[in-house]
Amino acid sequence: MSDAATRSDASIEVSATLSAYVAGVLAAEPPADHRELGRLHVLDTLAAIVACRDLEPAVLARAYALGLSGGDGPSAATILATSDKASLVDAAFASAMTGHAAEINDFIPSAFVQPGPPVLAAALAVAETRGATGAELLRAVMAGYELAGRMPKALGVGNLRRAGIANHGIGPLFGAATAAAVLLRLPAETIEHVWTYCAQQASGSWQWLLDVEHIEKAFVFAGMGARDGLHAALMAQAGFRGVRGALDHPGGWMRSALFRDGDGDRAYLIAELGARSELPLTAFKRFPVGGPTQPAVEALLSLLPRIDSSQVQAVRIEMPGRWEAFRDAAMPALNLRYLTAIILIDRRLDFVAAQSLARMAQDPQVSDLMRRVEISHDPDQEAAPGQPRTESARVIVQLTDGREEVAYVPHVLGFPSHPMSPADVEAKAMDLMTPALGEARAGAVVAAVRGLEDLADSRTLIDLIRR
Repeated sequence: MSDAATRSDASIEVSATLSAYVAGVLAAEPPADHRELGRLHVLDTLAAIVACRDLEPAVLARAYALGLSGGDGPSAATILATSDKASLVDAAFASAMTGHAAEINDFIPSAFVQPGPPVLAAALAVAETRGATGAELLRAVMAGYELAGRMPKALGVGNLRRAGIANHGIGPLFGAATAAAVLLRLPAETIEHVWTYCAQQASGSWQWLLDVEHIEKAFVFAGMGARDGLHAALMAQAGFRGVRGALDHPGGWMRSALFRDGDGDRAYLIAELGARSELPLTAFKRFPVGGPTQPAVEALLSLLPRIDSSQVQAVRIEMPGRWEAFRDAAMPALNLRYLTAIILIDRRLDFVAAQSLARMAQDPQVSDLMRRVEISHDPDQEAAPGQPRTESARVIVQLTDGREEVAYVPHVLGFPSHPMSPADVEAKAMDLMTPALGEARAGAVVAAVRGLEDLADSRTLIDLIRR
């Protein structure tokens, strides 16, 4: 950011404007296209929670929550996709961990956050205990997405990266706090204190990239934000006070040297707030793999009709960005060499196989194919300076008869520039939910979310996915 921009940013006050916005969310009338996107992201997140219910991060989080506060007390909330209940905060934590127990939920590529599980988990926990309507739930979730997407950009995506602080933890923290504050009906003067307790808890490390089993990643991306954001809102409601104007104070968190220079832009927090939405910048994952691996997966799947997998001699994948992370990832759903191998062997991409650490480590056929896959950086696919981040890939398959088959995917379907249609999102949700709920109940979830604004009680959603 330029010196002039920095000086201008220093004069802008955001705390009061942001607090007034959150306090007025339930009375606002967002544009119809934004509301439709909000409904689709609610559905996508519910489907992820249903599909991931029995994966290890979800099972561990559920047992942890029940061990702390399990039971049907007056302030208990449901751990989503189960019949179990725990305290409000513990239930939200376990539900969020469940939603991000695998690589299938939504993400904001420009902010490096995955808002769905933490925001919806916190919102539904409060909605259940307060009896919120579907329309109220939707508006709270939409506001949560705003803060989840805006805060990392206001701090500076580059600033956070250089400091080793994970956007993935900070964005969801503010998003979950916002959704909770809306449904708790906190007044603007109380919401001012929500921000200061969020600032004190803002954390997360990029060491999640070293995680193997998706447990720590689910905590950083989802469980931590849902828990701490809900804590901040409940503490403010209970009368906890702190620094006034915390996001503006000269000695405060956002004015620290870490965020003052570089690409920090505090004004982004309130730019066209209520008119322009982060929702069109939020992507759906078409496939059950990490966001940057999606284009290569799409390219590989498109090549299957043209190749005999037994005749594959080598595969080269060229991509932009941090390509080496997806070459060497210890986590299956982020490792492009592993994903390439199972796609070639299975002739499809299966949700369970994409998450299988055991298969990546123990299947000799997979290991053999992985050795033949090369991942390389293609600078020509990088976005120009100042342009939005790109997700693209070129896949070159060399066959034993000397032929090469090539597929290039400039943007995978689901990326903001190439969005999935409502029918696409609903079909994905049905695919994820039907094995667990059956076709009729999965269809009922889709229908309930389609009519979310007419839902008298948002607890209907909780009942529909209960197992």
